[in-house]
Amino acid sequence: MNDVLIAGSGPTGLTLACELALRGVSVRVLDQRPGPHRESRGKLLAPTSLEVFARLGIAERISAIGTHGVVLRKYFDGAHITDTPTDAGVLIAQWQIEQVLRERLAGLGVEVEHDAQVVGIDQDAGGVTVRLAGGHSARAGYLAGCDGGRSTTRRLLGIPFEGHTEEAPTMVIGDVRAPGLSRAFWHQWFTSEGGAMMLCPMPQTDVFQLQASPELDEAGRAQAPTLEGFQRLFDRHARVQGIRLADPTWMSTWRVNVRMAARMREGRVFLAGDAAHVHPIAGGLGMNTGILDAAALGRALAGALAGQGGAETLDALDAYEAERLPAAAALLADSTERHHRVLAAVREPGRGTEAGLG
Repeated sequence: MNDVLIAGSGPTGLTLACELALRGVSVRVLDQRPGPHRESRGKLLAPTSLEVFARLGIAERISAIGTHGVVLRKYFDGAHITDTPTDAGVLIAQWQIEQVLRERLAGLGVEVEHDAQVVGIDQDAGGVTVRLAGGHSARAGYLAGCDGGRSTTRRLLGIPFEGHTEEAPTMVIGDVRAPGLSRAFWHQWFTSEGGAMMLCPMPQTDVFQLQASPELDEAGRAQAPTLEGFQRLFDRHARVQGIRLADPTWMSTWRVNVRMAARMREGRVFLAGDAAHVHPIAGGLGMNTGILDAAALGRALAGALAGQGGAETLDALDAYEAERLPAAAALLADSTERHHRVLAAVREPGRGTEAGLG
């Protein structure tokens, strides 16, 4: 029997797995996806996350892949207004972070198990049994649900996910190529009519992450993202001739979602990262907060396992929720306020997403 099972192999789950493996804890990582993805998703790594990665021995490699000192090139109604240098962290695609973490974890003797969908959770005084699709099961002393905003772990535990979700999508997002567009800048086009198109160059690739206001149909409903739709949005907002977007490898929508789990622990099962809290993306705090959750949970579980019962074990386990639940509440309030600042800022020529930083 393993000491800890981890559901989910995003940055939170992989960071936790590395933290535990380095402390001599036997860990098993389960992921319902068929394999690793190559989607940019979260892309700004904060100094606090680099501190965690330094302990894991991967900070230098992450820094070498990423871009430091991103310049925001801002346009308004098609005209270039200003360039704004920023130094809020390291720009790097989420899939690149996950790849480095997986390789570090493999070096510690642990491989992610894909196609492992959790369908049931049972716990008793001696541990947790996870039932998997296909009839298999796994057992460990503890389970960590690091399985995202739609967390199966949270749902199976019946933990309320309190807050609100806006019905209409706020953005379409995706990964595309844009041959001919300078990769020296994070391009941000805003318009007096309120629309936006942003293209951010992902380091060590020829891909841009696209974020834009969604297309609306005649009834005012947001349209699903397509390459053709991305191009129409680019032409409308950027007004740059000769740039044709190509080769979309990821397309999705994003809506304002501000929710927090009512608790982050249920007996021997814990929640971390987006499974415990989701919020506006302004400031790039989500992935970073999940990494900090993982570091704290790693300390708590290692401490509990070292105590092997008694008051020391209870204190170690209680410390995780006592530390991270208030941090999650503060995160939701902070990121919501940053989101409002950005929405106000982009209506002014020369201002952009930097309003959500710092």
